[in-house]
This record gives sequence, C-alpha cells and structure tokens, in this order.
Amino acid sequence: MHSIFPARRRFVSSLLALAGGAATPMALNLAAIGSAAAASAGDYRALVCVFLTGGNDHYNTVLATDRDSWNAYQSTRNTGGGLSIALDAPGQPGGVLPLTPAVPQAGRSFALHPQLPQLRALFDAGRAAVVANVGTLLAPTTRAEYLRRGPMLPPKLFSHNDQQAMWQSCQPDGATHGWGGRVGELLAAANSQTSFTCISTAGNAVFGAGRLLMPYQIGANGAVPVNRLDQQMFAHARHPLRTIISASHNHLLEQEYASVTRRALDAQALMSAAYAPAGPGGVPDPASYFSPAANAPRVNPLAVQLQTVARIIAGRATLGMRRQVFFVSLGGFDTHDFQRSRHAELMARLDHGLAYFDSLMGNLRGSNLREQVTLFTASDFGRTLSSNGDGSDHGWGAHHFVLGGAVRGRHLYGAFPPIGLGHEHEVSQGVLLPQFSVDQYGATLASWFGVSAGQLGDIFPSLRNFNSRNLGFMA
Repeated sequence: MHSIFPARRRFVSSLLALAGGAATPMALNLAAIGSAAAASAGDYRALVCVFLTGGNDHYNTVLATDRDSWNAYQSTRNTGGGLSIALDAPGQPGGVLPLTPAVPQAGRSFALHPQLPQLRALFDAGRAAVVANVGTLLAPTTRAEYLRRGPMLPPKLFSHNDQQAMWQSCQPDGATHGWGGRVGELLAAANSQTSFTCISTAGNAVFGAGRLLMPYQIGANGAVPVNRLDQQMFAHARHPLRTIISASHNHLLEQEYASVTRRALDAQALMSAAYAPAGPGGVPDPASYFSPAANAPRVNPLAVQLQTVARIIAGRATLGMRRQVFFVSLGGFDTHDFQRSRHAELMARLDHGLAYFDSLMGNLRGSNLREQVTLFTASDFGRTLSSNGDGSDHGWGAHHFVLGGAVRGRHLYGAFPPIGLGHEHEVSQGVLLPQFSVDQYGATLASWFGVSAGQLGDIFPSLRNFNSRNLGFMA
C-alpha cells in the first residue's frame, strides 16, 4: 500500500513539469542550450520531412541503367506469365528518365522513374540530390554479420511499425520522442513561441515529439478551433463554454486539464492570426497534378500538406520563429500488388508536390527561402528487387531525395550498390544492406539546422559507431 505514494509523487511531479509549475533540471538545461542557440540564430531555418509511408520501392525510383545493372534489373523483375514490375528502358516511350550526376561513378549510368520529370529538373538545377542506400543501422554491418544475425542488427527488421519508429526516432517501436523533435527542442529557445517549433500536418507522429515539447498538429484549414467559446453551452448554463473548460481548479488533475486546454486555446488563436491565407494574395494554391491512374487531373494531397507548411512558414515573423521542424506524409507505398500502376501514381504525386514546394520557397511573399528550408524524404524501408508476381516485399536500405537551396545538389551520394542477387550489399531477394545509417543521414541535416557536434550524440545514439558523422550533402 505504501508503495503507491512514491509513484503518485512521481506522477504529480511530471504533471507539474509539463504544466510549467516546476523548473526541472532538464528544463533548465534545455533553456540554457536554447539560449545559446538563440544568441547565434540570426536567420530562419526549417527542416521538412516527407515520409513515404509503407516502404517506397527505391528500385523503381532511382535506377542504375548501365548494361550489367539493367540486364540484372530486367531479368529479376520480369517474372514471366505476362507479369512484370520492371520499367521501360531510357529512350522508349514512357521509359525511365536519364539522370546525370555532376560527379560520375565509373562504369555506371542512372535514371529516375518516368513520373519524376520535375524532380530531375531540380536535380539538374543543383537544388536536389540523391542519397543512396540509407537504412536503419546500429553499427556498420556486413552481409556475413547479417546472415549470422549478429547482436548489432536493428530490432524487428521488415516490420512497418518498428522500422517507422526507427526511422523517425532512431529507437525501436514504443519510442516516445523522435529525432526531429529532439533537434527542434535543442533550438526551441530561438523561437518566441516554442509550441510551434515542431509541426505535423499528418496527425500524430513520433518524429516531431521531443522529451518535453510535443508537435503541434494542424490541418489544411489551420488550427482546429473550439466553436462557440464565448457562448453559453446550454440554455441554463451560468458561464460561457470558455470558462467551463478552462477555469482554475483546486484538484490537481482538473487544474492540469484546464491548463492544457488554455494553452491549446491560446495556441489556436496565435496560429490563426499568423497563418497566411491560401490563394491570390497569399500562398498560391497548387495546380492539379495529372493522375496516371485516373488519366485525369486530380488534387494532390501531398501538395496540400506542403501548402500548409508554406502558410506557416509565411507567418514565421508574426510568430517569432527562427527554427522549425515539419512532418508531412504520403501513404500507399506498401506495394505488394499492382506495383507498376500504384507506384507510378505515387511518383506523380511526389514529383508534383516537391516541385510545387520548391516554387513556393523560391517566392514566398516575395522572399526566396530556398536556402533556408530543406526538404528530405524518409520511408519505412526499401523493397525487394525480386518480385512476388506483380509487386515486391519489404526490404531494408533505400535511396532518398534531399531538396533545397542549401543542398549540394546534382550529386548522388554514396557508392550506388550493384543490381542483382548475391553481392556484398544484398542479403536476400535483392534486399539492400544499408550503406548509410539513418543516424548519419539525420545528423547531416541536424548539423545544417544548427545542432552542435557535441549535441548530435544525444539525438542519434548510434552515431558514435560510425566513422563519418556528416555525409556532406548540405552546404
């Protein structure tokens, strides 16, 4: 019976810390770190994570087209019986789009999915790069170590939930804070409104959660209001709704609930005042993209989310923001079936959304913010080179895009892995053994964002196991 009371005291202390009722050592340390960052932060910077939920088929996103690679790709992805998930060769109608990195890789040639023409143009313009074969790693790992299931393998490979958690937090499923949230939290004191440091347009995601700060969730229409706050809730109520739900209380739990409600109402009012309008005179609406599945123009849900991000960035001065982390997502990438058609549709949305966002950052209310905003892709995992008929199965390493004016663009970072089965970077069915870890990928972005070298190890716990802490794709 007595053991209940220490647990209760710990619970009460946690509530007080969250409510701002006690200055915990962690909070004081956070404030000290953030104050130092604020003193040196004279500009605005934002990171935008575009999460491709379900596991993007990297083999049909960025392709090797030299003769040996192409022959191995075609023979492995053509399953016979009229089924194939292989794309058509460069130069053919609807064929893959040749990609020419500024620094060639000897004997190799490359291409992008045929639905990525605008992304290729951004690559050619030097505002986009490809980072090859990134995945969840705890330490550099060889094929032999994987096959004998060594102790340094990430837990629960090929599981959607677990690998999403590893990508977003560098911790297994069940993590309560993500690396985006921890990055934002370290620099949150540079902002006048710390509540808007980390923002999600895609609902609840661990990526933007810090140890103390929670991500602010927002939809295309802005912060969700509580209607009729200043009206009586019922015909015979003595007080308006605002008083009923946010009044002070003596009971600790009631008081904490009311405090959370007041903070939410205050945040909604601040965001509503700063949120830039959409359309003429504000942030331009995205044009429709051409849907290959529907063979007609359609509204792009990714572009709508990215417009929301741009509308918040446009209000950065009103909110007093200098550092922000955003999370958006595009779902549907678990392509076990109908892969060619489903993946083409997703690539069309990705291409349209990224090009639209680049155009917004190039002229957001008359300002060029491309050098101050960096967008990057992430996903559960890659997929198998081998086909299961008309789809592919869960993989591991995958290729990713980084976009923005501060990106050292028109480069393909990392040695592009061989295409085929049985090589040192392949563990089964064409599943890629990652060359770069999520920790290295994230640390490179975090360093550009303003996180010091000494703070990176706290955010990315496995970074110490790798010789390179920066992959070099950010200026």
